[in-house]
Amino acid sequence: MRLQRILLSLVMAVLIIGVSVPVIADKEDQERPEPTPVGQVRIKITEVGLGLGVTWGKGTLSYKGKKYKFKVRGLNAVALGVSAIEAKGEVYNLRKLDDFAGKYVGTGEGAALVKGRAGLVVKNFSGVVLNLKSSQTGLALKLANEGLSITPEWD
Repeated sequence: MRLQRILLSLVMAVLIIGVSVPVIADKEDQERPEPTPVGQVRIKITEVGLGLGVTWGKGTLSYKGKKYKFKVRGLNAVALGVSAIEAKGEVYNLRKLDDFAGKYVGTGEGAALVKGRAGLVVKNFSGVVLNLKSSQTGLALKLANEGLSITPEWD
C-alpha cells in the first residue's frame, strides 16, 4: 500500500512537471526582449580563389557615435573565381571596443537573434555577434571555412 502511494506520487509529480515546464519556458521566451544592436558595420570584401580561396577586405564599425576602421581576412577551402561583396549589418553584445577584434565563426543564431530573415551571423570568442546581409543583388555573403578574422586599425 505504501509503495503504491509513493509510485502514485511520483507519477503525479512527473505529470505536473511535464505540463508546467513547457508552459513556463514558452512564457519566458515570449517575455524575453529582442536583442538591441549596439552598433553597425559596413564591410567591403574581395574573394579570389582557384581551389583555395582567400578573402580580404576593409570595414567600418559605427559604435557609440564614432567610426572605427578594421581589416578582414579569411580562407576558404573551396573557391573559384573572383567576387567583390559589400555587406552591412548590426553588432550585438559589444560591451567594450577591445572585444570587437578577433576571429568570427558562423553560428546557428540567425533566426533566434533577430526576427526576419538573417544573412550571415558570426560570433567571436568575446561573444560579439555580427548579423550581416549582402548589399549587392545576386551575390550571397558566405563565411570562409576558417572564419573571418577582424583586425582593428585604431589605436
